Order: sequence, then structure tokens, then C-alpha cells
Amino acid sequence: MAGASGSIYAARFIRALMEIPGETWFVSSPASVRVFREEFETDVQSGEDILKFVTEKWGPKQVHKFHIRKFEDIGADIASGSNIWDGMVVVPCSMKTVAAIRTGITENLIERAADVTLKERRKLILVPRETPYNRIHLENMLALHDAGAIIAPASPGFYQMPKSLEDLGDFMATRIFRLLGREIDLYPRWTP
Repeated sequence: MAGASGSIYAARFIRALMEIPGETWFVSSPASVRVFREEFETDVQSGEDILKFVTEKWGPKQVHKFHIRKFEDIGADIASGSNIWDGMVVVPCSMKTVAAIRTGITENLIERAADVTLKERRKLILVPRETPYNRIHLENMLALHDAGAIIAPASPGFYQMPKSLEDLGDFMATRIFRLLGREIDLYPRWTP
């Protein structure tokens, strides 16, 4: 999680992950924790707190294993291509993080893991939540697309007739899972 607005997208993705067998290495930036705290009007202070908040708010049956990694730990296991993972998702993804990944600046674990994900030719999905985009944002995202990243802006559809913010979060979570090659339906498919 990077420090953009849109904590609902991360929270609903995490909630869905909790009910799927597997493992995730979870990194949250200090800015993402602050934004999460403000957007959910809660007192979370860490990634661990975010996982606990999601569990308490929506009560998913947790079968997924989360490995918390420190944002500043540039030497963590996921900072090396010698470790294997299927893909990486940054949700929400700030424009600062987009710019850092695009230029290869790796000052924190999110940026370093994204850099490794690209160099190892694994799936990197970035979910920016910004509007409008300026030319620098667009050029950065295009360069990352050309380098192999998938840019999936937090632009939920409305044909499923959302009734809540959770519905919008589930739309994006489903799109992210499909981009990762997992068929999970958290909202109705389009049926004209």
C-alpha cells in the first residue's frame, strides 16, 4: 500500500485475499497508514493494525497467510529476485511511487520490490488513484506499461449498481485478481 487516497480498494482486496489459500508479503508505507486512518476514521498505526481492522470490520474467514515487511527494510526477502512470487500489486499507488518505480529509484521496500518484479518479468499491477492526471503522471505510467507493468486505475464500473463503497472496492479487487490470473467474483459480471 502506497500513500494515495483510496484505502477502500486496498481494504477490500485484503479482505478477499484473506479467504483464499496462499501467502502475501504485505508492505504499507507510513503515508498509506495515515491515509487509511483518515479515510476509515480509525486509529491504525501499522500494517498489522490494518489487517486486524479489516478482519474486525468484515469478518472474513482467514485462511491466507500474511508476512508483514517493514517499509524501510530495503534488504528484506522480497527485495531480491532470488525469491519467487507470482506478482505484485500496489493498491492504492501514489504518483510518487509511480515516478520512483519508473526511474528505478528504490528508497523503500515497495519501490525495490516493484523494481525486482519488473526485472524478473513478473506481474506488476499498479492501481493509481489520482485525478486528473498531468502529463508527467501519464508519461510515467506509459513508461511503466512499456516496461511490463499493468496500470489499472481505480476506476470502478457502475453497471453492477453499487450500493456502497465496499461494492466499489470489490469491483476493483475483482479486476486486480483477474489481472493476476485468479477468477474471483465479488460483484456481478456484465450481462447485457
